[in-house]
Amino acid sequence: MKNKILMATFFGIFLLITPNVKAVSFTDNQTVDANKTWTIKFTSDVEFDDLTRQGITVTDSKGDKVNVGIQLGQDSKTVTVTAPQGGYTAGESYILNIGNQVHSTKGKTLNKEYTLNFNIKSNEGEMLNGKKIKSGNLSTDYDIEQALSDIDKFQLNTLNIPVKIEIDNLSSSGMRVDRSSEEKAINLIKQLNGKNINIILEPYPWIAGGEDIETDWNPDDMDTFFLNWRANVLKTLIDDIAVPYNVDALNIGSNFVNIEPEEKNWCDTIDYVRTYYKGLVTYRTNWWYTASWDTKSITDYENKLNNKLFSKLDFISIAAYFELTNNATNTAENLVSAIESSQISVNGEVRNQNIKQEIKNFYDKWNKPIFFGEIGFPKTDEASFHPWDPDENSIVNNVEQANCFEAYRREFENEPWFLGFSVFAIGKQDKDKRYYPSEESTLVIRNWYSKEQ
Repeated sequence: MKNKILMATFFGIFLLITPNVKAVSFTDNQTVDANKTWTIKFTSDVEFDDLTRQGITVTDSKGDKVNVGIQLGQDSKTVTVTAPQGGYTAGESYILNIGNQVHSTKGKTLNKEYTLNFNIKSNEGEMLNGKKIKSGNLSTDYDIEQALSDIDKFQLNTLNIPVKIEIDNLSSSGMRVDRSSEEKAINLIKQLNGKNINIILEPYPWIAGGEDIETDWNPDDMDTFFLNWRANVLKTLIDDIAVPYNVDALNIGSNFVNIEPEEKNWCDTIDYVRTYYKGLVTYRTNWWYTASWDTKSITDYENKLNNKLFSKLDFISIAAYFELTNNATNTAENLVSAIESSQISVNGEVRNQNIKQEIKNFYDKWNKPIFFGEIGFPKTDEASFHPWDPDENSIVNNVEQANCFEAYRREFENEPWFLGFSVFAIGKQDKDKRYYPSEESTLVIRNWYSKEQ
């Protein structure tokens, strides 16, 4: 990538290191690449000491200082500012600050400070050349042939491939990659070669042999957990799969209800991942609920929304198991209404949660596209009541499942901030797989983004 010189004659800054600045002319708010190098040209030799180095900084949109590289050019009149290790965060905004303590070898300083605002290109849509993501989550026991067949059946352009991570119990801070699951994922990826299918790779917590779920995982030592999650899980998957097989996106974690609040640890983890992996990085947050009469639910949502880990992702993933109605059956029209004002009644009080707006708030807050990293419903009555529970009802109802998918399609398909969805769960079609889409649901899924196919 060629360095862009900040000159008055084009776009940038032309600085005279004298008591009076002769000219400053630059184009502000440029959008540049994540590995952008800025070159600042002065008219006199720069005294490149600690005072000058401290006077040239880059800060992000939260005001936090970025660890950029600052070097003196060979002519002693230029200073280059290189991107942080792993590059700037896609979609983020930054400010290049040039303070008045910057000075020449003759002791002359700037008479004022200068700033240059710049934005980093967003990665949204690059994975699919501008198309929306239309994916499917494979069940952990997927059959490779069934997975390949389901890509065509549902007209997918992406596949979410899990690798089991063995965890002893819900309080464990240690974990290890299941080698047979990893080998299976590699085998599938090899068979996808040349099929123009994008891949999202996901470490899937396999707790107590699959008896416990990740939403209940609460490690007894969070610092130890993050050390192990980075080194034993993410680095292993990056080295073994993501880099050698050019995986498009890495989902660094999913539905970690008790671990997600560890904001700094997650931000450090994302920085760690980006030093080794140059693809897209996401994290999938679990669904939530709010109610005007429930202060705790509102506080929990606000804490989730304001978590800075989302600022460092390329796109925000959400597991969309939101509770919509108490009804056993619904029309698609009623479910559309419930997405904007949930009809769940608790102790006689209706929740009235505006799910769509609360989802969009993440985009408004962090300027990151929103992706339903999981969206699924059991093909039974009451599919909209507790979509996260396949055993809520045993009465088979293929149409109710399809109506749930259709409601989400109508609400989100045409939103510009919505990146796409991943159907849970495909790749295995046994009788106990209540989430596997029915024939009626298959028609809805095939129709979703059909104009882009």
